[in-house]
Amino acid sequence: MDIFLKLGWYFREQWRRYVLAGLLLIAVDILELSIPWLVGRLIDDVMAQSLDQRSLMMYVVAVLVLGILIYIMRFLWRLFLFSASFQLAERLRQQVYRHLTLMAPGFYNTHRTGDLMARATNDVSAVEMTAGEGVLSGLDGVVTGVLVLAVMMTFVSWELTLAALIPFPVMAWFFYIIGTRLHDGFRDAQERFSDLNDKVQESVSGIRMTKAFGREIREDADFMLVADRAAEANMRVAATDSLYDPAIFITVGVSFLVSIAMGAWLIEQGSITLGQLTSFTMYLGFLIWPMFAYGWLLNLVERGSAAYDRISALLDARSPVSDEGTLSFANNVNLEWDIAAFEYPGAGSPALKNITLQLAQGQMLGIVGATGAGKSTLISLLLRYYDHASASVSIGGQSIRHYTLESLRSMIAVVPQDAFLFTASIAENIALGRPDASIEEIREVARLASVEQDILRFPAGYDTLVGERGVTLSGGQKQRIAIARALLLDAPILVLDDALSAVDVSTERNILEHLKQAREGRTTIILCHRLSAVEDADQIIVLGHGEIKERGTHRQLLQGKAWYSRMFDYQKLEQAVASGR
Repeated sequence: MDIFLKLGWYFREQWRRYVLAGLLLIAVDILELSIPWLVGRLIDDVMAQSLDQRSLMMYVVAVLVLGILIYIMRFLWRLFLFSASFQLAERLRQQVYRHLTLMAPGFYNTHRTGDLMARATNDVSAVEMTAGEGVLSGLDGVVTGVLVLAVMMTFVSWELTLAALIPFPVMAWFFYIIGTRLHDGFRDAQERFSDLNDKVQESVSGIRMTKAFGREIREDADFMLVADRAAEANMRVAATDSLYDPAIFITVGVSFLVSIAMGAWLIEQGSITLGQLTSFTMYLGFLIWPMFAYGWLLNLVERGSAAYDRISALLDARSPVSDEGTLSFANNVNLEWDIAAFEYPGAGSPALKNITLQLAQGQMLGIVGATGAGKSTLISLLLRYYDHASASVSIGGQSIRHYTLESLRSMIAVVPQDAFLFTASIAENIALGRPDASIEEIREVARLASVEQDILRFPAGYDTLVGERGVTLSGGQKQRIAIARALLLDAPILVLDDALSAVDVSTERNILEHLKQAREGRTTIILCHRLSAVEDADQIIVLGHGEIKERGTHRQLLQGKAWYSRMFDYQKLEQAVASGR
């Protein structure tokens, strides 16, 4: 039951709703318990042959009035109680979503997407049920049970009541055993649900690759293994949960048997009347609900407790990158990297080492090198996706740790290698960072990115809806839309991380020429494999195995006769062969 203590912060915040719901619930229980008493009185009047038409109508009217009052108050307490639990679910989902958006990329390296989705959906729903149905079951069960027992002992017979309760301690012990097993079973079921969620997410995201390699049958078999494990875990939970009902029915059956036997003896002794025994058996029927409520409460509590533990573990996870900076802007954006060594968490070797690099405001920096040389890692450190004691990056003479993360990243517009587009119109995707941008501004950056002609070929133009992750567009179109999106931000630093790889050389030259004109006086960093993209850069560095192997301008590096010169000649020859010259 410690889940209610863990949710105490919310119950204190919403105490008015819960108190009102509780008071209405108690009133409903009291009114419901009045009906068996009226029935007992009616039977006694019939047995005494004192029932007339006027008295019968009074009984009927009283039952009808009680029914109407019960209906109205039951509606009200459900409204107060469940609206509070729904708001708790909304609050938890907001907390989880906000927490996930603040996490650095290193956090997602160790947490699966499917598991995070399960915690934000299925686990939150389980906690919501505990704060709603659980509170209902607990309060209604306790109130109904106490009131029924009080009425049975006060208005019927305390001896008969004690006799009827003889089987209940055995049931309570049985419930304790079931509850313990249920908690462990539900935790395992939630873990298996996370695995299933993760497998579905991965399969849907990679469906094109699955079809391309003809792996449908193999993927289907792999999915069935995960689904079977999830089903087995849920079946174990269901099997444990199913033990509640037999325990309740056996207890109630034994209790009824004892009550009828002893009640008949008490009638014979003249201690109670037939009407009182009838009322007693009806009240005993009312005890069925508290027992079911207690069983349902244990179910919900164990589910909610396991789910809340998983949610709390997620919310307690700290981001690998702390946001403790205070600066919000830089007077200049002179960049400087001073990296003795940097390695990713869990990696055995450094991704970057011995890096010393300065870039003045308004200059263009080209970063080239073989795949895995550390180009993107250099930019990841600039964006503070990772922190390392031996890696220092500064903007305007201030360490980037002194800036708030929001301010730091607002100064840098990044076009990543994999251009991610949302399921929205092209105009909305371009205006992602500036939703209030006018269509004229959107069209201007689209022209700078050399993508407007492609957009206008679509029947709906800028209102064309792109599919999930932009699947309806070509790779080059997605890259250019991503470039337009970054240009609309007009940030002082623009980073193109291999963002021109899917366009032809002619389009690349047009885009770079437009960038040179539109971003005069602003800093641009280009990471690429095609060296033609950095010919006009003020400074070019060649990375190899995490170190700077060459440094200079395009002309200087060509004279060096090293990796840059050889790769430029190779790419020039490759281009000539492709063009047929």
